[in-house]
Amino acid sequence: MTSGMLEIGSNMTTETGRPVTVTGYLGAGGQGEVYRVRTDQGDRALKWYFPQSATENQLQIVEDLVARGITDDRFLWPEEVVSDGADGFGYLMGLRPDRYQGLPSLFSRQMKTSTRALLTAGIHLVEAYKSLHSQGVAYRDISWGNVFFDPLDGSVLICDNDNAVPEGEASGISGTMDFMAPELVRGDDGAVPRTQTDLHSLSVLLFMMLMNHHPLKGALELKIRCWDEAAERRMYGSRPLFVFDPDDVSNRPDPMEQGTVLATWAAAPPILRRLFQQNFTEGLRDPDRRVRESQWRDVLSQVRDTMVVCANCGRPNMTEPTGTSAQTCWSCSRTLVMPPWLVVTTSSPQVARTVRLGHGAQLYGHHLSGEPDRHDFSDSAVIAELAENPQKPGRYGLTNRTPATSWSARRSDGTTVPVPPGRSVPLREGLRVDLGGGTEAVVHTS
Repeated sequence: MTSGMLEIGSNMTTETGRPVTVTGYLGAGGQGEVYRVRTDQGDRALKWYFPQSATENQLQIVEDLVARGITDDRFLWPEEVVSDGADGFGYLMGLRPDRYQGLPSLFSRQMKTSTRALLTAGIHLVEAYKSLHSQGVAYRDISWGNVFFDPLDGSVLICDNDNAVPEGEASGISGTMDFMAPELVRGDDGAVPRTQTDLHSLSVLLFMMLMNHHPLKGALELKIRCWDEAAERRMYGSRPLFVFDPDDVSNRPDPMEQGTVLATWAAAPPILRRLFQQNFTEGLRDPDRRVRESQWRDVLSQVRDTMVVCANCGRPNMTEPTGTSAQTCWSCSRTLVMPPWLVVTTSSPQVARTVRLGHGAQLYGHHLSGEPDRHDFSDSAVIAELAENPQKPGRYGLTNRTPATSWSARRSDGTTVPVPPGRSVPLREGLRVDLGGGTEAVVHTS
């Protein structure tokens, strides 16, 4: 039985001599086909290159990637090179669980997800690419085709990592036109795929995930009669214009044809809109002005921490993290009832974050660090959560969910109480809670 280039049941070996047996066909892409295989360390995926892609240069790239050994589990990173004993080759990588779905189904509105999950996915993406860039590796083809995410919790997996190469080295991949930096689309002298061009692609991807629209496709797109490569090069390269450019409204989205992005942009808080404006105005002209991964991470995390559910219609709303004035719900236009909030301040470096204490609010391990390496939103990472007093309905407290860290809470009258694991401290204006490690949380109710 055959499916594609490899025969089901055929045996191959890795470069280190491990046996590999093909057990199923999973799909195909531009460079090759992907199979399910059995190894002595469990089932894996095998990407097998088409003959025209199985070049000596591609083999060297994959071998270098295997040797580099990126350990961030958000990448399905090449693990070992596999050969058929002739001219064909491929590489092993982890299998993608079924719960991860492709972004095209999100953009076509065939997937049910939440704003919180999308913000979480954005945080994971920028952290993953930050970890890659910090090792001197440029991805070169960040796009919607290489990212999968869990629509329930926002976990991400990044695939097709076999074109990532060290900064400055040559690669045959420049990117996907919709996501390519303008200088690459134009073919400027000296312009090559690198970290700075990745930053443009990453910002396009974030805009599409959160706004459900491309940042450069506004009214000017609708005037194009023939959408060919020349038109693409004008829109993405020679004449790129952000749909919400503050100084040029000629590419504003059409209310009838492109109304969705008008609504999603209006629902985004100013802190998020400012980053997109910077990246797609100054950053279109000057690569050094593109938004860095750490900037995206910090803002996306703040926005996630300060979401508010409308008491009238039950829809979640993104809010300005430090905003105290009345805000209206994007869905029903009623005034949002703002819950109490914590200001969590870390030490070394000292960073203050706002966390709104709405229903189900939680603190995680990354809240204890001013510069966290990774945001972990799993249940095991929860260190505190809002809980209702079972004896006094309507009264809430902050519950210590750490396994072994006892807090110290100081009330506004100066008295202190210990808060061991599993215990709660009632929320009161001015309450100060020492969360350990030099991090303090202060309660504000008005």
